[in-house]
Amino acid sequence: MAQAPIQFDRASGALEGANLWERTAALALVTGSKISSHFSHMGYIACANLLAKTLPRRDIAIKLNPDAVFEFPYGDGYWSKLLNRSYSYEDELELLFADSIDVDYTLLDCGANYGYWSVLVSSKPFGSHKSIAIEPSGQNYPKLANNARVNGNRFETLKCAIGAARGSARLSGTKHEAFSIAGEASDGGEEVPVLALDNLIDDGKVSANGKYLIKLDVEGVEIEAIKGGARLLQTDSVIMCEEHGSDRSHAVSRYILEQTPMKLIVLDPRTNRLETVTELSILDRIKVSTHVGYNVFGTASAFWQDRINALNAKTARRMQ
Repeated sequence: MAQAPIQFDRASGALEGANLWERTAALALVTGSKISSHFSHMGYIACANLLAKTLPRRDIAIKLNPDAVFEFPYGDGYWSKLLNRSYSYEDELELLFADSIDVDYTLLDCGANYGYWSVLVSSKPFGSHKSIAIEPSGQNYPKLANNARVNGNRFETLKCAIGAARGSARLSGTKHEAFSIAGEASDGGEEVPVLALDNLIDDGKVSANGKYLIKLDVEGVEIEAIKGGARLLQTDSVIMCEEHGSDRSHAVSRYILEQTPMKLIVLDPRTNRLETVTELSILDRIKVSTHVGYNVFGTASAFWQDRINALNAKTARRMQ
């Protein structure tokens, strides 16, 4: 029988149910995160995954807030940074989610991995929003489904990839946070079903006139996913796409700016404002690290543009 998960409360820092070695490992993981944060956590994942090999196989349940629990294998290199209470995951997304508590929107969490954002957005402090978490990987999906279960099955899960059209594809990769259908058939991997965003309307999962925040963390097929969501992106929606630091051509942002009716918006760390971008050169300054992703937003919705303008005004007042 599997051991009960270790418990960690991000608010208090309390770690419960861990043995002495697991507690020592937690200190190492936190220290490693704090040190590596000065250089965009370079090397942290590899070191944490090495440490994880010395630990018993069990999960850790992290209390993100009083109504949100996020479970993952203890020592996981990608998610263990959450043990560092000063670490903030994807600030630019949290900024918009935290400001949208009062909006009746649905999160489409595409490339959900273990479901971090679905767990958080469906929690009471974030407005108890509806979420559909979409993850194609046979390795990741059971962990996503488990996080839905431990949070009362309050968000829906779908096991599929997101692409330009309904069909199937091969999913490959060596890191759970970077599985992709963008590779060649010869890369091996697993056969997975593919849905287009607009198929969610066809299949009755979402309406054609709702409000949506659409997270597209789909590892190299963001442009295809945007192409498959023409109808959905005509609603009051915002897409939140990962723009990889190593892509100096800024392909996803370029596509949004030049090939869609959407406005391109990025969080500028200099101003801490969500700035509307007309010139891609701003990304040369923002994307300082080549090994991490940066989220950019696209929207054609006057509603969301007004919300973002109001958020910027609030930020400006706080900084005065």
